[in-house]
Amino acid sequence: MHYTWTPTCYGPDMSESRLNILELTVSELSAALKSTIEEAYGYVRVRGELGKVSYHSNGHVYFDLKDDRACIAGVIWRSAAPRIKLKLEAGLEVVATGRITTYPGRSQYQIIVETLEPAGLGALMALLEERKKKLAAEGLFDAARKQLLPFLPDIIGVVTSPTGAVIRDILHRLADRFPRRVLVWPVRVQGEGSAAEVAAAIIGFNALPAGGSPPRPDLLIVARGGGSLEDLWSFNEEIVVRAAAGSMIPLIAAVGHETDITLIDFAADKRAPTPTAAAEIAVPVRSELIARVDLCARRAYSSWLRSQDGRRTELRSASRVFPSADELLAIPRQRLDAAAERLPRALTANGHVHQRTYARVSSRLTRNSLLNRLDRCDERLKTFAGRAKRAAVLLRHHARERFQAAKTRQPAAFDSFLDRRFERTERAGQLLAAFSYRGVLERGFALVRDHSGQPLHSARAVRPGSKLDIEFADGRVGAVAETSVPADAKPAAPAKRRRRDGSEGQGNLFGS
Repeated sequence: MHYTWTPTCYGPDMSESRLNILELTVSELSAALKSTIEEAYGYVRVRGELGKVSYHSNGHVYFDLKDDRACIAGVIWRSAAPRIKLKLEAGLEVVATGRITTYPGRSQYQIIVETLEPAGLGALMALLEERKKKLAAEGLFDAARKQLLPFLPDIIGVVTSPTGAVIRDILHRLADRFPRRVLVWPVRVQGEGSAAEVAAAIIGFNALPAGGSPPRPDLLIVARGGGSLEDLWSFNEEIVVRAAAGSMIPLIAAVGHETDITLIDFAADKRAPTPTAAAEIAVPVRSELIARVDLCARRAYSSWLRSQDGRRTELRSASRVFPSADELLAIPRQRLDAAAERLPRALTANGHVHQRTYARVSSRLTRNSLLNRLDRCDERLKTFAGRAKRAAVLLRHHARERFQAAKTRQPAAFDSFLDRRFERTERAGQLLAAFSYRGVLERGFALVRDHSGQPLHSARAVRPGSKLDIEFADGRVGAVAETSVPADAKPAAPAKRRRRDGSEGQGNLFGS
């Protein structure tokens, strides 16, 4: 600070004491006010209604906190914004905790908010109902997407606090009903960061491999003891609800007492009123299951005995209706006896027949007959060899004659082939020249293209200032369009052909 003295005229209301007041600059006065306010108040907890809320692009949030008689500006810096789980909007009643300070640039005081939470149970219930409607609209609570629980899971994963009474109740109930292997994922179930830990535990259990170490559970239980709505708020967070809805492992939600309702109850595959009830839902009673299996075994054995007695009775009844084995085999036995009597005579007769056939054939198979047969085969072979030699000579002679004839015709055929190809080429060239647009250019016409080289077919496609390329028969010329045809202009209709007598068209053949 510095002091400045200047001559001053004394007026009737000007006292000498005012002249001795220390003179300050605007910045010094603003700094003094800022220091006084921050030292006098420091951290405060303010309740009010949100007014105008503005989310800045750099991550800061600016808003007004007001009641029916006053208004104070509030700021949430980017570093503290992730801790605010509420969606700030005008009309929401909140409780803000932060530091009171001033903003010299606008000569205003403001609160730098570090935590922000809804004010009262009514605001929390309204927020809970709004979030429930939003998640239900996305289909996270649909009954069709819920999974069936396994009848007897081998491994059960529990997401809860490792130090509370909940895990002891679950383990004790499981030991009483049906002991199973339990994997506990320790998390905080209340306070800042607890929602993220619960969601990470659900996702982590789902990420475990089926045959790895530790193994993947067959069933999940998310449990917490009772408490107020604020204490159970972590299980109403979207991150927890979405993790429960996306779990591929069947999940039981056991949060609070029977009257406590949280959003994870709607997203889970099954809701249990208490953690102890979740253990009862997870596994059956072992003694009851053994008794039920014994009862089913006895009933199955009794049913089998009754079935056997019925089949035995039916067999006896059927045996009295069907003939006996002796009656069924009587005729086949007689046939067998008759065939056995005829068999020796048939074998003897068959042997005589084969003996006569052998004698007849053996009489023809002498040494001379075989030699004669070989001589005839040798003569036929020599005959075939001579015919083959003569055929080969004739074939070579005919092939030589055909080659000489083809060699004689080859020059004339090649000349004829070339003449036909030249004629086809000449006709194709004439046809190409007839269809080419260059013939039209030689008759005095021109071809107009745009700047990209595409032909223009209509004047409507040309705009003033467009660059044109005009091709004549003897070269190309560049041009720039000065005017264009209006969009609503209609093309000129071709003139109708008038008859010599001045009438138009064909007229009536039968009228006058």
